[in-house]
Amino acid sequence: MRQIFLDTETTGLSADTGDRIIEIGCVELFNRRLTGNNKHFYLNPGRDSHEEAFKVHGISSEFLKDKPKFEAVADELLAYMQDADVIIHNAPFDLGFLNMELGLIGRPALKEFVASVTDTLVMAKEMFPGKRNSLDALCARLGVDNSGRSLHGALLDAELLADVYINLTRGQDALLIDAGSEPSLGASVVSMDLRAIELPVLHASEQEIAAHEEILGELDKASGNKTVWRLTA
Repeated sequence: MRQIFLDTETTGLSADTGDRIIEIGCVELFNRRLTGNNKHFYLNPGRDSHEEAFKVHGISSEFLKDKPKFEAVADELLAYMQDADVIIHNAPFDLGFLNMELGLIGRPALKEFVASVTDTLVMAKEMFPGKRNSLDALCARLGVDNSGRSLHGALLDAELLADVYINLTRGQDALLIDAGSEPSLGASVVSMDLRAIELPVLHASEQEIAAHEEILGELDKASGNKTVWRLTA
């Protein structure tokens, strides 16, 4: 199973009013293991970030002025994401921006290139109703170290999201892994035919039977001689 964890940073909150993507971070997992085959782009949006957005990501227009436009990296990004399961936290936000950028260069929406999109915010709300389910809140709840996250960064947030997702879905394959191993949906399970194994039958000794009867007698007495095993005997 190939999964891509994706995050973006933008000039503001609204793709509909002209805000643009300035950073894309993607982290690849294959069979629930990090591969190191990640993608990271800084993009020149052709406009300044809103002040509030800049406070979140800290990426200046000066830094971005020599970076490529989205159209210059689109083919590489789409080829990388082709047929993958894409996982995003608060997916409508990132998808809105990605689909807007793709539309501006005459390309179909992202769903036409990927196998599926999973929103971990929806997953978290179902698992932890009524609680804060931001990425930072989930990191704290699930024991994911986000101490290096003073500002938002697309690649760092994608890496944190991968850790959060692994913890959110750990129960899916808990029976297939050792307690100390990394989980893997691709883990092989060896089946064994136990019919040929003759299991020994261990009978209780007379002393063990007598001790057992003594305990039953005490329980029966404590219940006023109304224990089920006495009434049905």
